[in-house]
Amino acid sequence: MARDSKETKEILYVGDSRVRAERRPNIPRDYADYPGKTEAFMPDFLLKEWMVAVVFLVGFMLLVILHPAPLEDKADPTNTSYTPLPDWYFLFLYQLLKYPFASGDFVVIGTVIIPGLAFGALLLAPWLDRSPHRRPLKRPIASGIMILALVAIIYLTWAAVAQHEAKLAASGQTGTPMESAKVEMVEPDSEGAQIFASQASCTGCHGANMQGGMGPSLLGVGDRLSAEEIESVIVNGRGAMPGGTFTGTDEELSILVEWLAKQKAAAESAE
Repeated sequence: MARDSKETKEILYVGDSRVRAERRPNIPRDYADYPGKTEAFMPDFLLKEWMVAVVFLVGFMLLVILHPAPLEDKADPTNTSYTPLPDWYFLFLYQLLKYPFASGDFVVIGTVIIPGLAFGALLLAPWLDRSPHRRPLKRPIASGIMILALVAIIYLTWAAVAQHEAKLAASGQTGTPMESAKVEMVEPDSEGAQIFASQASCTGCHGANMQGGMGPSLLGVGDRLSAEEIESVIVNGRGAMPGGTFTGTDEELSILVEWLAKQKAAAESAE
């Protein structure tokens, strides 16, 4: 109660017994009450994302441990026959640049326009399809963009690897340089080896120990080419290798061809 010089003023504090003193905890309603609508971000949605991430990470680590990435030989600037290949996560873009509509005069399409549209569509997918449903069939735009992206990436990656291996096989190279180095020379003290060492054109390109250099490795060449094919390559050339570089006699050529045909990994392991 307050008083002043002119009049008396009263202040009354009234309590309402209908208002409960205790307050209910702020617990969101169960997700089952809103089917297809929403769910609590913490902890429901976040916990599901964390569980999926853990399963994927464990599976990926097991894959890396059981199937480690193959290591190639040390970089050799003198080996002009080596065909570089991008890392696996860039292979689909690498393969895209091989097609006529995305290379040459149209390289801007393959390097800027198509990747820009693809990644832009993935970024805009939540805004292009704002359906509240969670089933993929009821979200055709988002599901279609994701399926198209996965199919394109998987196919282009597979095509890049397949074409690279086919190119190596056509050029007489199989496996990585590290795998080729495991194959040893057969009969290194024979007359054929001496003829090979005397030919500067042979050792200059393929290395003194046939390990490869400017030209591909000849270790295990007998597994890839027959004697007739080897002689044809020496006489007529193939690819970057010119013909007519052998300076020995016909008899020496026959001895060299016969020796090269014996260069087989299977024959070496059998010994």
